This record gives sequence, C-alpha cells and structure tokens, in this order.
Amino acid sequence: MEAAGARTRGAARRRDRRLRAPLTLKEQQDPQPGVRLPQRRIEEDQEEAVFREVVTFTPDPLPVRYYDKDTTKPISFYLSSLEELLAWTPDVEHGFNVALGPPECRQPPLSSRRPRTLMCHDMMGGYLDDKFIQGSAVQSPYSFYHWQYIDIFVYFSHHTVTIPPVGWTNAAHRHGVCVLGTFITEWKEGERLCEAFLAGGERSYRAVAHQLVLIAQFFRFDGWLINIENSLSLAAVRNVPHFLQYLTTQLHQQVPRGLVLWYDSVVSSGQLTWQDELNEHNRVFFDSCDGFFTNYNWREEHLERMLGQAGERRADVYVGVDVFARGNVVGGRFDTDKSLELIRQHGFSAALFAPGWVYECLEKGDFFQNQDKFWSLLERYLPTHSICSLPFVTSFCLGMGTRRVCYGQEEAVGPWYHLSAQEIQPLFGEHRLEGDGRGWVKMHCCLADAWNGGSSLLIRGLIPPEVGNVAVRLFSLQVPVPPKIFLSMVYKLEGPSAVGVALELTTGDAGSCHVGGVSALSETSSRRGPRPLRVPPTKLAKWVGRCGQQFSGGWVQRCYEVNLRGCLLQALFVNFSRPPGSREEENFICRLGEIQVVDANSLLTPLPQVQAVTVSQVRWQPAASEGESGPAGLRLSCTLHWAYLLPHVRCFRIHCCRGSGGDSPCSGPSEPERPTLLGLAFVNRYRVVDLAVAAAEPGRDGRVEFLVEPIPKEGFLVPRAEWGRAAMLYSTPRT
Repeated sequence: MEAAGARTRGAARRRDRRLRAPLTLKEQQDPQPGVRLPQRRIEEDQEEAVFREVVTFTPDPLPVRYYDKDTTKPISFYLSSLEELLAWTPDVEHGFNVALGPPECRQPPLSSRRPRTLMCHDMMGGYLDDKFIQGSAVQSPYSFYHWQYIDIFVYFSHHTVTIPPVGWTNAAHRHGVCVLGTFITEWKEGERLCEAFLAGGERSYRAVAHQLVLIAQFFRFDGWLINIENSLSLAAVRNVPHFLQYLTTQLHQQVPRGLVLWYDSVVSSGQLTWQDELNEHNRVFFDSCDGFFTNYNWREEHLERMLGQAGERRADVYVGVDVFARGNVVGGRFDTDKSLELIRQHGFSAALFAPGWVYECLEKGDFFQNQDKFWSLLERYLPTHSICSLPFVTSFCLGMGTRRVCYGQEEAVGPWYHLSAQEIQPLFGEHRLEGDGRGWVKMHCCLADAWNGGSSLLIRGLIPPEVGNVAVRLFSLQVPVPPKIFLSMVYKLEGPSAVGVALELTTGDAGSCHVGGVSALSETSSRRGPRPLRVPPTKLAKWVGRCGQQFSGGWVQRCYEVNLRGCLLQALFVNFSRPPGSREEENFICRLGEIQVVDANSLLTPLPQVQAVTVSQVRWQPAASEGESGPAGLRLSCTLHWAYLLPHVRCFRIHCCRGSGGDSPCSGPSEPERPTLLGLAFVNRYRVVDLAVAAAEPGRDGRVEFLVEPIPKEGFLVPRAEWGRAAMLYSTPRT
C-alpha cells in the first residue's frame, strides 16, 4: 500500500497555494449535525495537494493580536477596552483559540445542589507561557492537575475582557469543569467605561451582553465572572441588574450549562464597598445571575448571616478564599483548610482565589510536592466528581515534560509545555489500609518517565505481611456501560519486585447488573478483576495490537474484555498483590503509563479521514549557512488547515519530511524517511514556525511534505497511509 501510494503521490497535480482559500471556520470545526465528511479510500489514484512557492523574504504581516510578533506563533489574547469589545467579530484568525469541545459529562452535574468549588486562577497578570496555544519550551511551568475536586475554573486578569487561553479550557473541559472568563472594570477608567454602557440605557448594555455571549459561544468556554470594582452613578447602577439578567438569559440560550457570576464589590447605591457577604445591599445582583462570589475578609458571623439571605440558593454563594492570605482573612496558604471547614459547615460553595501561591511563592523545585500537600489538606472538604462517558482514555500526561514520548518511543528531548495536551488526571493522594495502617499506597505525577506524552503516574506502596494485597482507586466513574467493553493498562514495576499488578473495576445496580467474563477476587469483594483479552477480533487489531507484550523500557500492556448487562461502572482500581509464597513485607514502585476503557462497538465504526489539507500564510527567513562552503539554509513558517470531524479525535500530531523535488521523502520509493514530529494540534489548523529546510538549488525544487495524523478518542495509532498530507515545492526566484 505504501509503495503504490508513493507512485501516485509522485505524480500528484500541482496547485498554486493562493488559488485555494482555506475552509471557513464553521466548515473546519463543526460540520452540521448529522452530516459526515465523505470517506476517502486509499487507492492507486489517491493524490495529495501540492503547493508551489517562490521564496521571498517580504512576508505579509500577521495580526499581532493573534500571533507572537517575533515568532508568528499563535497566541491567546484579551480585549482592553469597550471599543475593542464592541468591535470584535468572529474571524478565521481566531480559530487557533477555539476549544476542542464543551465540558465532558461528569457527576454530580453543576446544576446539583451540592456545594461547589470554584478555582480562580490569577497569576502575575495572566497570559504568560499559557498564552502560546501550540505550547512552548519553558522550563518548570505552572501546572494544575487536581481537577476532580473542581467545578468551575475562572481565568482572571486585569484586562477588560479576559478570554481564557484555550489550553486551560481544553484541560478543564476534558475533566468536565466549566470555564469562565472575566469582565472587569476598575478605577477611573472603569467608571468611564461603565457610564458608557450602563448609564446609556437598554440598547448599550444589551450590545455589551451580546458581545460577551458571542465570544463565549465562539471560543467554546462557558460564561463570565462580572467584576465591577469602581463606583457607579445612580443611572448606571440601576441598569446593572437588567444587564446581568439579560446577559444570563442570553448565555443560557446560546451556551449549554453557561454561567454568569457576580463579584462582591459595588452595592445597590453605586458605591464601591466590599461587603464580604451576601446581604440586602448587594442581594439584587445575586438575584439577577447564577451566583455570587464574596470578597475575602469574612468571619464566621458573615456566614451565619448569609444563611437567611441565600435561602435555597446556598450553593450559588461562592465564599471567597484568598490563598495568599492577604488582609484580615481566615486561613490561607497551608491553612486554607480552616477556611474550607467553616464554609462547608454552613453549606456554601467555595471560591479559591490564586491557589498558584504554591508556585509563585515557594521553591519551584518542590512544586509538585507543595501542590499535592496543599490539595491533600483540603481533600476532606472537596467532594470528588465522577467521569460518566466513554471512551475513557488517559496517559496521565500533565501537558508538560522534559521529553516527548509516543507509545514508549522517545521522539524529542527537551522541556515542553502544552496545556491542551494534559490528559485526565487521577485521584491523587495517600491511601492506607484500615486497621493498623501499615499497608499504604501513594500516587504522584512524575516527569522522569512516560509511556505517551511527558509524564506517568508513579505509585508507591507497602503490602504488610498479614494481607495479600493492597488496592487504590484511580478514578471515580458513573458510566452506564455498553454490553461489552475493552480495558487496557500499560505499566511497569521499578526494580526487581515480583508484586502482581491488576486492573479492577466496581459496578453498581447490583440487583440488575450481570457481569460476565470476569472472576471475583473473593466472595466478599465488590471489586472484580477482568480476565486478560488473549486473541482479539481482527477488526480490533489496531487498538489491541500491543496487548500482552513487553516493550523497551520495561513497559507491559494488558488488555481485558468484560461483558455487562444493566450495569453502572463506578470506579477503576489498580490492585497490587504479594508474590506467591511470600510472607514478608513487600514494598513496590509501579508506573502507570496508560488506562483505557472503550466501548467495543465504537472500535468497529470507520474513522473519518483527514481531508483538504492546505498551506497558507507562508513566511521565509534566511538561516545561517551550514558551513563556509555549504549552501545557506532557510526557515519556513506557514499555516496548515484541514477538514475533520473534531468529536472523533483526541488531538492531531503534525509531522514533516524534508527533501528535494520528485517522490515524497515520507513514502518511498526507496526506504521512506521517518517523519519529524512538529507538534500537536487540537483544532483543524497548525502553525509551522521556523522549520529548517534546505535552500532550493538553481533549476531544482525544494520539497517539504506535511502530514496530519489523527489520534482517535479510543487511543490507537492510525496507519500512516490514512493520514492527511500536503506538499510544498519551493524554488528560488529567477534572476
């Protein structure tokens, strides 16, 4: 297949890159419901798009709001004024900053009456390394991974309209967490801005609300924190409840599970007077939106007074906790649990402001230990959320690392940071056996080794002599499971340990649930250990091709098949058992590289094809010569677009092959070149930046080929013959 494809690609038709306009943003990202892109068959007459380019060093400028002016890397952005907000319209240049999808399903939902937890991320003005949409090479970045405790994530800055960087939205949504931007006005400039749109009447405040809804809908985040921290005239403050009501109503219509929250600052008279509670002076704003975020200088008497004010909406009051402990506050820093204890005693939700304190103020080298310590102190006050959809696939990647690994194979060495690449994280913490407490298991994230991505889950534990095994819950689930599921676990034991490692699951609805193809661990255990899947059906070979194998680096992959009827999958555990004949205390260190739970039927559905790969926005730069007598090289930057149904994909891996004109260097006719990984994409576009290519020789074309590899949600590798591809032929100008 590869050789046949190479012959047809060598004779592919050539197109001028400017003759083919990119797809509209709607076409790229979200085809009409029910409409499937046509399937492309891999046949002898398959062609790739080929684009011609004459090298020049006078590129068309890119808008600096959306691209870094020095590198042309796509960046997340904010709006600094009312004029910018009202002038904003959706544009194809915004496409990089659009989230992959809405929040994943989780239980309990945000609409439940259970007290919630909001995390407000405020770090050094915002838009730091997280603004680089395709990632960066920063060392020791900030990473958050305790998502199972969080309901709402707010990205905060002091810009008028804070649009959350898409990496945060993708990471939060993957865990089922809602994401809010911030609309803030402050100081004298804030007073002027508020007078312009609030004192002007219905038309002006509705125009602002329409823009805020449009921005949230377009970029696929979930709503707004409204933070007016300046005095208002009587004319302006009278319109604030109307503005909030209209914004909330419109957002609910356009954004599923959309939220509008109000920050405790201005009171109904228009004065800027923080109340540190919900009371009769600010109740009108609470009644006009979805929730109220209090200021931080409260005491227990404030909480007691709020009980009457909140009524049945107690969970809609988010009591503010400044983790930096600035001002006259309860708790903060490593005493934040004191704040949470009081808040939960009174049944309110909590708003944790700036938990990045553990990164900003403590030693960077101890960041992971300090972050785990901070959240472990709060754990008893933070109810766990459950994942409730399949496929469920995670490599435990934090969206950062010291190298890049793909299924056990190292691809690149060096630091990287890409928030969108963060996979679903487990329930971190330490778990001890009941009784004397000698048996224990503790989980950490670890950048030292990885199976796929940049990190793995490191599990340490001890099996005491009096018990045969210890187990730890990795994930809480509430998944109505299909009749047959496949599970996979990739792991390795450190050192000479002979401890047994097995994946376990728990099921609910015991009265009607029937489980086949598994054996119970014991008559009293509700956990079940599924039997390994030994001979997979032919159509599933792509997914389970590595099952039962041991790989370089010591990684082992096990696959399981489970038949169920009328069941609810409730949790995933990993069980560690002592070796046969052992009577001693057993210490172990195990790395988990990947967990997969997949509906068997989903593996039989054909994948859509990557289609219509195009190249645009080309920029050339000269590079240093290879030697005193060697030819000078070039640096190529360009934008790739393609068409694909995003609901089917986890991400895209973008590769290139570089060579001279003629046959594709990626696929023959001689030994094909191994493609070079350029990076990851989470929308149907990717910006190639400063790619080193050889200068074209006089009378000959240079050639670079780009390949777009889709990674399905089920987590298997797609054969290279089915990737999308486009080639660029480039030449020097004629003199």
